[in-house]
Amino acid sequence: QVQLVESGGGVVQPGESLRLSCAASGSIFSFNAMGWYRQAPGKERELVATITRGFMTNYADSVKGRFTIFRDIIKNTVNLQMNSLKPEDTAVYYCNLDLLNGMIYWGKGTLVTVSS
Repeated sequence: QVQLVESGGGVVQPGESLRLSCAASGSIFSFNAMGWYRQAPGKERELVATITRGFMTNYADSVKGRFTIFRDIIKNTVNLQMNSLKPEDTAVYYCNLDLLNGMIYWGKGTLVTVSS
């Protein structure tokens, strides 16, 4: 059974930084990609950033140059470094795991609030 547990959310002021972490456990040896998505109040869930098994990354235009996704192979985590946060980054952030067999898993989410 695959489990994804997010951590690192919180309340910050505009311009500040946060790092989200997603710990993966279970049968995740054959994965295609991991990533972060977010859902703001009243909006649909949207892609933030993904990283493939081969460490190729992809970012939403709205976060390019501010967010960085990276994997820690030893700790089996995928992390999202978020800098220069804006109020519009406020959302619940979800970790995502896409396996080669087509299965997709989601974490329960962690709330990020950017407010002055």
